[in-house]
Amino acid sequence: MPLSRPTALRMTARRMLFASLVAGSFAGLAWLMVTTLSPGGFSPLKTTMFVCFLITLPWTVIGFWNAVIGLLVMRLSKSPSTIACPIEPGDETARLETRTAILSCVRDEDPTELETRLAAMLDGLARTPDAEAFSLYILSDSSRDDIAASEKDMAQRLARHWSGIIPVTYRRRDENPGFKAGNISDFCERWGDLHEFALVLDADSYMSAEAIVDLARRMEANPQVGILQSLVVGLPTASAFARVFQFGMRLGMRSYTIGSAWWQGDCGPYWGHNAILRLEPFRKHCHLPILAGDGPLGGYILSHDQVEAVLMRRAGYEVRVLPQEGGSYEENPPHLLEFIRRDLRWCQGNLQYLKLLGMRGLKPVSRAQLILAILMFAGSPAWIGFMISAAIAGFIHDGSELFRTDTGFLLFITIMTMVFAPKLATVADVLCRRDLRTSFGGTARVVVSTLAEILYSAMLAPIMATAHTMFMGGLLFGKSIGWGAQGRGVEELPVTLAARKLWPQTIFGVFASAWIISQPLEIVWPILPIALGPLLAIPFAVALSSPKLGLALIHTSLWRIPEETIAPRELFSLNLVALNERQVTPPPVPQDNRSLAAQPEPIRVKG
Repeated sequence: MPLSRPTALRMTARRMLFASLVAGSFAGLAWLMVTTLSPGGFSPLKTTMFVCFLITLPWTVIGFWNAVIGLLVMRLSKSPSTIACPIEPGDETARLETRTAILSCVRDEDPTELETRLAAMLDGLARTPDAEAFSLYILSDSSRDDIAASEKDMAQRLARHWSGIIPVTYRRRDENPGFKAGNISDFCERWGDLHEFALVLDADSYMSAEAIVDLARRMEANPQVGILQSLVVGLPTASAFARVFQFGMRLGMRSYTIGSAWWQGDCGPYWGHNAILRLEPFRKHCHLPILAGDGPLGGYILSHDQVEAVLMRRAGYEVRVLPQEGGSYEENPPHLLEFIRRDLRWCQGNLQYLKLLGMRGLKPVSRAQLILAILMFAGSPAWIGFMISAAIAGFIHDGSELFRTDTGFLLFITIMTMVFAPKLATVADVLCRRDLRTSFGGTARVVVSTLAEILYSAMLAPIMATAHTMFMGGLLFGKSIGWGAQGRGVEELPVTLAARKLWPQTIFGVFASAWIISQPLEIVWPILPIALGPLLAIPFAVALSSPKLGLALIHTSLWRIPEETIAPRELFSLNLVALNERQVTPPPVPQDNRSLAAQPEPIRVKG
């Protein structure tokens, strides 16, 4: 389903402009690095530094221009989400005529927490006029019989409670070929012909009824859209680690997503959850290949989502992201070790895309997305290689023979600005809007929280880069991470466990610190977090996993997200510690079937 000619021309112009900005910036930064390394000529070490630098550049440059464009759209447009996702919203007064399956994909999860989220979603949908348009499928890949038995009991309770309103179906696979993609594929084979759309959820996903109905209505009104991805934000959390992380993500995601949607357009992303699929083309065109080879990059594809997106676009259907906040949530990993484990699964899955780059018929933007997904993790060993080469060169050469300080300082400031541009762009928008400033806790809290989060990110980045590099080295020898259950509980990590997992980061931090101490302080002070992060990785992980610290941070109101200032009605049924700690009184639950839009306003939290 091709775009109209004016729309196609506009998208082509946007993509050409964006490509020009990226290419020009890439060339300028490469030239600046060559100039910086020019004293004394290029040795093998300097050449290694330069090549590694080039590998790290694409994500940095693209993130910067996404942020700049996103900021311009946010500041100059009355409806940024409409500019980024120009599809019909549908008639809000009309009843849905299509059928949507809600797919809850689970594996060895806590059935009690899962039931809380699913019951809250079903309760919200049951209060809308469109409840009969939805069905819930609990698709289990659980490996433990006791958990599966609890899941089945849970599903039976949900089915009895909403009998005659929203059907509930439970299915467990004894084996999980294809992982989550195979789980959804099995649903498509069994029940796919009963529904027009499927809303895909992870076990930690939560969506308000208003958001669910809105996605279904937009899909109904836009038959050319094959996948519509909502903008997912973190739930209020009692985890100190997740609290700081998701504050930074909340800032970075909005400008980045709006900017990327501006030029990606109909070739948008799919993140595998909190998104709605058009089932007929998905079943027909998005079947994933089994990759050749017996190693960790062969077999079933772990990171299925972006592959399904490019296959849907290849089939002629649009893949769109709706970059508006509200109603679409997830939980973030509660501590550093779980965060690393999730990232390594993504790392292995994204590197599998190396075997898909030659796939025929892909759109140029889609192929670029696969390349960027690979570079997301390939940049980590390149960054480590750059730092090690620079340290060795610093020992071998006199400082004046190694690099030019004037262009080197300019390059450092430029790169750091680009790295943090998505967060800084959103902060600029927040500070310019009174409603947003208030929702994030006020100007002072926003500024202090942002500065502290930037330091947190600067310390976290080398920890993650070391983990990626070690893992990718292991892939060469057949190491694989697979698809296991995720840890979601807030509990303090044992020091011994943190030490067993984070010793490589600690060793890297020791050597980095030794090198920094040997250099003039006025030159190396900006990169102190690069050494401190890995050096303190073990206490960093243990401290930020502490439930007591998590509760203390809630009461400081630092790193506050808008849901903690103006609490949406739908979140009260989740019994979130972060809201309970602030003694928020839940509003009365309406007893009729009015639309959520007609219900009372969300509750403002004091303090």
